[in-house]
Amino acid sequence: MAAGPDGPAAGGAPDETAEWLEADGLGGFASGLVNGLRTRRYHALLLTTTRPPAGRVVLVNGIEAWVETPAGRFPITTQRYAPDILHPDGWRRITGFACRPWPCWTFTLPDGTVLAQEILVARNACETVLRWRRTAGTGPCRLSVLPLLSGRDYHALQRENGTFRFDAVVQGGNVAWRPHADRPAIAALTNGSYRHAPDWYRNFLYTAERDRGLDDTEDLATPGLFAFDLASPEGAAMVLRTGDGLAVRAAPHAEDLMRAERARRGTAAPSFASVDSYLVDRAGGRTIIAGFPWFTDWGRDTFISLRGLVLGTGRLDAAEAILTAWAGTVSEGMLPNRFPDGDAPPEYNAVDASLWFIVAVHEFLSQSEAAGRAVPAAVTGALAAAAVAILAGYAAGTRFGIALDPSDGLLRAGLPGVQLTWMDAKVGDWVVTPRIGKPVEVQALWINALRIAGLRGWGAGHGADWSGIEARARTAFARFANPAGGLHDVVDVDHVPGTADPRLRPNQILAVGGLPFPIVAGAAARGVVDRIEASLLTPLGLRSLAPDDPDYAGRYRGGPPARDGAYHQGTVWPWLIGPFVDAWLAVRGRGEAAKAEARRRFLPPLLAHLGTAGLGHVSEVADGDPPHAPGGCPFQAWSLGELLRVRAMLDVAEDGPDA
Repeated sequence: MAAGPDGPAAGGAPDETAEWLEADGLGGFASGLVNGLRTRRYHALLLTTTRPPAGRVVLVNGIEAWVETPAGRFPITTQRYAPDILHPDGWRRITGFACRPWPCWTFTLPDGTVLAQEILVARNACETVLRWRRTAGTGPCRLSVLPLLSGRDYHALQRENGTFRFDAVVQGGNVAWRPHADRPAIAALTNGSYRHAPDWYRNFLYTAERDRGLDDTEDLATPGLFAFDLASPEGAAMVLRTGDGLAVRAAPHAEDLMRAERARRGTAAPSFASVDSYLVDRAGGRTIIAGFPWFTDWGRDTFISLRGLVLGTGRLDAAEAILTAWAGTVSEGMLPNRFPDGDAPPEYNAVDASLWFIVAVHEFLSQSEAAGRAVPAAVTGALAAAAVAILAGYAAGTRFGIALDPSDGLLRAGLPGVQLTWMDAKVGDWVVTPRIGKPVEVQALWINALRIAGLRGWGAGHGADWSGIEARARTAFARFANPAGGLHDVVDVDHVPGTADPRLRPNQILAVGGLPFPIVAGAAARGVVDRIEASLLTPLGLRSLAPDDPDYAGRYRGGPPARDGAYHQGTVWPWLIGPFVDAWLAVRGRGEAAKAEARRRFLPPLLAHLGTAGLGHVSEVADGDPPHAPGGCPFQAWSLGELLRVRAMLDVAEDGPDA
């Protein structure tokens, strides 16, 4: 079965690439494969947060379900068990799938009975709705559903254990369980009947975890069996949620949730609807999840993706809330790059995240001004104060050797054993791409931040000469010119004056495109774009290292050391397509002929990708070698955000659900 965004084709082995996602706006979500299999530890029906958007726990991993008619008993779910056994074969009965407005499967049974199964997650409610209806066929039709539970941290796996509590509180067809005292209770609201029958299902195999070199086998508990009459006009309804409140009638409640979600999602274009997945609440404000299923909110990712996901879709109120919340986290002139998914303090370990914040603030204010939208003085004051604190902190010197070099106005950064740029992979004590010194994209961001501060008068009256520093830094940027073409990746490598790293990486593209103010123009800019296009461009984005480099890794595969080693050594990053297309257009004058060529060359592979891995989304990475198989997170915020920015650059609008 090969699945696309709107339907699978029957026949062959089950496709294990197309994934659906339903997010709750709090950091929780439901996800799985179109064929019904679970291949990741993160595939679940009820995965919620205890401290939004962190503290994620898996409560209901999945279900085992079958339908009985006079013609026999027919499974409609599929599991994979170790060592590699598919059972039962419910995937064979899938004859249709649509992911809008939420995932919906069509099952056709041998006797001609046709069923529809829908799954949706309600916004801000920690509730997952499952509904089954018979759409063709007559006579008796009975659905049986076994819930498969864990109640574990979403990064962990569960094996059969004596601490799992099967106790149930039953009220008609509604049931509540609390498998672990320190985790939320689970409620199932249904219009069926329940029979308590505790048991364990053992040795589920998650092949995506196996392929990533991680532990891959799990046991799940089933407390009992739900039975439904599908011959009833009401069909079958099950609402999974946290807590133990059972005094709710399942079918009307499910219909209310579906009605509210249908109205909220409306007729928005597909990628606009996908944007909602990443916008979540955090104590004191809003933020952006970097990617599903395993990332939380990261500073760098938030500010890069905000430009396309939030500003690009006109959500100025959300942008204001996100930037204001992050502005309050400045420490020693830095914004955190990561909020750990736990009780640990935020991590201040990025040189570029704070500079991306200044860019995002500038574009938010500019877009608000263009729209005639008044930004409260308290907000502009808080954003300006954060920007000034960042620039002043960087100028004076802060963590990890980040400081203005008084000799040339450029920004130096880095200490042994620390990864500060977006190329931040680390395996044990091995920093794969340390880039200590003066990385090229950091200088482009630094110069842009200085220019923005000068234009907006931030720091005026406090002796801050941002424009003067910018002028010196722009002049010194000439040191990045590479005699072989394009720009060096790092100068003053390891803080040794006069040295340079000439390897061909994509970071130099930000000196030409992707930021408000280009650093390089004219023939030099064309040289940068042409060199990157010749060696780094792929249909899904830019390679992180040229294929002729001895350190090039063409496949993002294997266990954590192998994957992290390849992460920025040739692996393709879709988010870089935004800066590249911006630069490509810039050196061609941004005329209609250039836009038409860009629409023809660069958009079709990305739009096709929306129907392959994470449906309606763009993957985190892809292989550097053809056919550039996608990898990493199948749902990545900055990848989707930059696709939206490319569409805007090329004057391509989404006119409706099928655009």
